[in-house]
Amino acid sequence: MTVPPVYIIAHQVLTPLASGTAANLDAIAEGKTAVVDNRHQLFQDQGICGSLFSAEQWLTMKAPLGNNFTNFESLLLQSINEVVRQSGVNLAEKDSVLIIASTKGNIGELKQGGTDAAELAGLHHSAIMLAGVLKYHSRPLIVSNACISGMTALLVAKRLLQAGHYKHAVVAGADCISPFILAGFKSFQALSPAVCRPFDKDRNGLNLGEGAATIILSTQHAASVTMVLSGGATSNDANHISGPSRTGAEMAHAIRGSMRQAGVQADKIGFISAHGTATPYNDEMESKAFLAAELSQVPAFSLKASFGHTLGAAGLIESAISLEAMNRGWILPSKGYSNHGVTVPVTIAKELSKNQSLQHFIKTGSGFGGCNAALVFSKTTI
Repeated sequence: MTVPPVYIIAHQVLTPLASGTAANLDAIAEGKTAVVDNRHQLFQDQGICGSLFSAEQWLTMKAPLGNNFTNFESLLLQSINEVVRQSGVNLAEKDSVLIIASTKGNIGELKQGGTDAAELAGLHHSAIMLAGVLKYHSRPLIVSNACISGMTALLVAKRLLQAGHYKHAVVAGADCISPFILAGFKSFQALSPAVCRPFDKDRNGLNLGEGAATIILSTQHAASVTMVLSGGATSNDANHISGPSRTGAEMAHAIRGSMRQAGVQADKIGFISAHGTATPYNDEMESKAFLAAELSQVPAFSLKASFGHTLGAAGLIESAISLEAMNRGWILPSKGYSNHGVTVPVTIAKELSKNQSLQHFIKTGSGFGGCNAALVFSKTTI
């Protein structure tokens, strides 16, 4: 049975760096970063080097929405409202599905205590509230799959659309940083005290970040649509609760699966938008996976030094920015990379390259519990 193409009809990114996909890409191209030392979130009276919304940014974002929404819900609403306006998709119609992706959602609300705290912190609670405001016809689907949540949500949407269950899918993801999250990453000694350096020999950990993104997929083609989600696959290495595979074989399996589904050979991939957290094990594992999947000559970059690791939203944010980059013919630099710091000969982009002939790119991601994901995005041939 022939399955219909899944088109990307709109996307929107919201980070402390900028509002809008194009604005975020422009800031990245200019070498800007939202990763700074700050005390917006504290754990044991310690701040972090990360990308967090300021108090002023939160006020501006939440003012039109009222006081009934948490920061997490406000982020999602801002992103979804904007992109739905752009696309004209009607969430009240039953041919549309709303999928929400997050790693931790409202987990920060637990600090308030009280008998209702656990209920308010649940992703299902936020989903119900958002459905009401957005006039969605049902309950949104929720995907919480560690740091590949956004990528998994896109893959779920693709499968639902190609199975004929819906015509449109609104996939939104967000995460906010809280003392709970800080405590977890500090316990792993995984946080860098400075702007992170993915794939560099002096990398020493990640930066956390806040953000949201929404991507709308559809089986309905329009003249203005130029991109499709052509392939996707996931895998699990079952290595450790937090440590990734030491061989990269399982991520390579997901990459090869995504290329096979897309019908694309390795030599046709224009660039890799890597997970690239700047932790010693992640970058080594990803590099080995690229080599195993015959992608060692393909330019790869990480966006983590521009707006941090945005957890469950990372796959959506980085996919949207990479879509905009491919549309412009750009290969982005991996900010913070100067000296090769992984043991295999992969190609990490150091400079912004423009006027490139790009037809396909791969987005990779991994997360706690050994989960891996790979997505192939392509330009349409229509």
